[in-house]
Amino acid sequence: MTWWLFLPTLIPVVFLSILPLIQGVYLGFTDYTLGAEQRKFIFLGNFSKMLSDRQFWSSFQIGAIWTFSVTLGVIVLGMVLALLLNARLPGQGVARVLVLIPWAIPPVIKGMIWRLMYHPTSGFLNAALISAGLLKSPVDWLNDFTWALPAVIIVGIWTGLPQATVVLLAGLQTISEDLREAAALDGASSWGQFRHVTLPLMMPVILAVSALEFMWNFNSFGLVYTLTEGGPAGTTRLPMLFAYEEAFRYGNIAYASALGMAMVLIIGVTLFYSVRSQFRSAISKETP
Repeated sequence: MTWWLFLPTLIPVVFLSILPLIQGVYLGFTDYTLGAEQRKFIFLGNFSKMLSDRQFWSSFQIGAIWTFSVTLGVIVLGMVLALLLNARLPGQGVARVLVLIPWAIPPVIKGMIWRLMYHPTSGFLNAALISAGLLKSPVDWLNDFTWALPAVIIVGIWTGLPQATVVLLAGLQTISEDLREAAALDGASSWGQFRHVTLPLMMPVILAVSALEFMWNFNSFGLVYTLTEGGPAGTTRLPMLFAYEEAFRYGNIAYASALGMAMVLIIGVTLFYSVRSQFRSAISKETP
């Protein structure tokens, strides 16, 4: 038996992932607060509180807008970039390197870079828009109630674009050129080739990337925290930021654990339906 060879890998996983997860689940059913010496088992009390918590529903709504907008933007723009990179155009090597640059930058550094770009007086964005005549006066993008959420969504799309582009490009390169050439011989335009050949064959890849983007974006924390810390007045407070504030600002560890369990449940259900739809799609293709 060579199972003990896995111990160096298994032990850190158990202590750093599995045990904290079990403890978090347990705390979610208690009334534990930070620094309290005793805790009481309250079963579904935290989940009942969650359902009547207006701040939770507000953060959930903001998180849904953020997740849907960033995922859609990443998929659409990633597909456009992947098609351009897959075409026989000059300078493709340089373009592929440039697309990957945001991937190589840590989230905190990305946040700092965009904070500088969004700065109301010295930021590049205000200067460019005023020079182009699109703005009359500077906008404090990250502290404006109207523009804060769209501003962080743009940064989220920029951040997620490299991963999606690389995966979609890999999917495009598996499609035989013969299929597109056959469609062209039948009179299909470029749009027709994309709609009737490329897009149907790319759907499994698009669904897989969408599921991963949903999971990453719904759990997003560092980037938005660096940009706005959830402000102004909670207009960019994503569910993960709400859980963080409950745990480490207000000391409601048990409630924050319940929030984490709810987010895991939402992500798990989404991934389940995504995997099931892909499995059914694969079965239907194999069935004559």
